[in-house]
Amino acid sequence: MRDVAIIVPTMRRPESLARALGSLFAQTGVENRLAAIVVVDNDPQATAEPVIAALRAASPAPLILVHEPRPGVATARNTGLAATDAPLIAFLDDDEAADANWLSALLAGLDHTGADVVFGPIRGQVPEGTGWTRGYLERFFGRQGPSETGLLDHAYGCGNSLMKRATALPGPAPFDAASDQSGGEDDVLFSALAARGGRFGWAADAWVDEFAPSHRATMKYALARAFAYGQGPSQTAARDRRWGGVARWMLIGAAQTAVWGAASLGLTLIFSPRRAETLDRTARGIGKVLWMRGLEPHFYGARELARLSKA
Repeated sequence: MRDVAIIVPTMRRPESLARALGSLFAQTGVENRLAAIVVVDNDPQATAEPVIAALRAASPAPLILVHEPRPGVATARNTGLAATDAPLIAFLDDDEAADANWLSALLAGLDHTGADVVFGPIRGQVPEGTGWTRGYLERFFGRQGPSETGLLDHAYGCGNSLMKRATALPGPAPFDAASDQSGGEDDVLFSALAARGGRFGWAADAWVDEFAPSHRATMKYALARAFAYGQGPSQTAARDRRWGGVARWMLIGAAQTAVWGAASLGLTLIFSPRRAETLDRTARGIGKVLWMRGLEPHFYGARELARLSKA
């Protein structure tokens, strides 16, 4: 029964896309489950075609290329979903490469937990020359979880995940396009799923590597992302008009900012590498306080397209 489609959004990353697809072609134990690999080219100039043309013959399942000229992470995911009717949807980012047993481990995790969504662990990979921040950045771009497969009490991000379409991805466009430029579309999706009584699971053996490019493997980028992550719970509460929840998260954020900000100052004065972690926690605290729309950093869509055009 071919019941799984893998969706890979991409924008002007030909080498990275080829690496991601090569890892999907090498998946083992899922020959009778994989219905399609869907690549969503989110570049208005449709630059992914040469990569797909070169690799299509090697694909173990139909390799579908769809063009979504409107840059945005949520819109790209929605477009990928529209290209397949598979009941199970896996997501892999174009800067990731999956272990050979990745999809089979996700499927086993879904069966074992009975969850609506299962997530897998990520090894963060950063370029040489990141100096004292290397360990922090590898953890930042990675994802650690329980050592054994089982249910979770919270969600992670869409990268390296498997979802039941009927329950986790309702409607024709389940990802919120308002998050196209800043990200966080998965926060909205999973918050709504939790409110409906959905369950989250962890597949401990479903490993992928995430390769951070040099322009992202910096403290400036990581702290901007940490700030955006901090905004998430406050923005979710505001979206649901739970103003008491907003106030609670803002108070938590203020306390985190004070505590971790003081720790960061002390560690900076003695040049301790541990200051990277405390600066991260400080940025997340500030994000909970300064959650308002218009203050989100932009990492995707038009901003990323503009950066790539200048590169």
